[in-house]
Amino acid sequence: MTSGESSPIDFRSDTVTRPDKAMRAAMAAAEVGDNVIDTDPTMRRLEERAAAVLGMPAALWTPSGTMANIIALSLHLTRGDRFLAPREAHVLANELGSAAWLAGGMPAPLEHDAGPGRPSAGALRAAIGPADPPYYVLRTTLLCLENTHNAAGGAVTPPDEHAQLVATAKDAGLRVHLDGARLWHAAVALDLPPAALTVGVDTVSACFSKALGAPVGSVLAGGEELIERARRVRQMLGGGVRQGGVLAAACLLALDRIGQLGRDHDNAARLAAGLVDLGWAAVRPETNIVLAEVPDVPTALASLRSMGILALPMGDKVRFVTHRDVPTEAVDEALRRIKAGAE
Repeated sequence: MTSGESSPIDFRSDTVTRPDKAMRAAMAAAEVGDNVIDTDPTMRRLEERAAAVLGMPAALWTPSGTMANIIALSLHLTRGDRFLAPREAHVLANELGSAAWLAGGMPAPLEHDAGPGRPSAGALRAAIGPADPPYYVLRTTLLCLENTHNAAGGAVTPPDEHAQLVATAKDAGLRVHLDGARLWHAAVALDLPPAALTVGVDTVSACFSKALGAPVGSVLAGGEELIERARRVRQMLGGGVRQGGVLAAACLLALDRIGQLGRDHDNAARLAAGLVDLGWAAVRPETNIVLAEVPDVPTALASLRSMGILALPMGDKVRFVTHRDVPTEAVDEALRRIKAGAE
């Protein structure tokens, strides 16, 4: 069988993971209610558990991470406020301008001067600007962090740097939102509980459909009063699902699988090392995202596709994402196909 006739190996994203039989069974058996009129019992259990895992008083399920982020920004910003985020953060590059369109905030990027995906406290301090600007100058009121940083190859912000950034923001009177879509990956990479990476933030979002197998769902966590306001904004955005317990059951099981993400990290390191051995300019990843710089991204992607390997572009690089539906044997098979294609 030629590589083109082989089963495709899908490295496009860890969002392509599918619920397995155990998860589908949990969804089918979920106790449900109308989550808009009163509450859905399974959704309530998920929100309470997610809040505890993230070290926050309360949490709110949302259909997507983008909705969780835009709800948070809508709560933290008033029209004309400026907010800061690391360059190429998801809220800047991948949410279609909703921070400005819906939340009314003016985004400004922070350079990664402390390492991939990581601005330093000094750079943040300089970017915040004067404490009391004149009325015709933008006010900086919010810092958005991202851990792990997707565009930087799943880069992890360690807790000491996180603490310095949060302290600098708070000293200047800023609120802090953490986009933790892959916070679980950062926690596993650092061998820390997720709550150790949320200290000091006002809100944090996290995703259940990235590598954990859940078909849909994220969560926004924060203070109780803030989350009650968030529930109203979610309704305004059309995120008030009814019998959401069917989806919450999948997310509850996803939380049980956080510890399994270490296998994805190992497979990503295995893939990166194999690509380097084959002459690719790949960077050893901290988590489950491998970035490989290539001369021509469309050509490289087309060549991989002809071998039955699916990946996506990330700037001038090819991005490979390992996940639970691509076992170690599939990583080795991908490397075999790439080697054969180069011969």
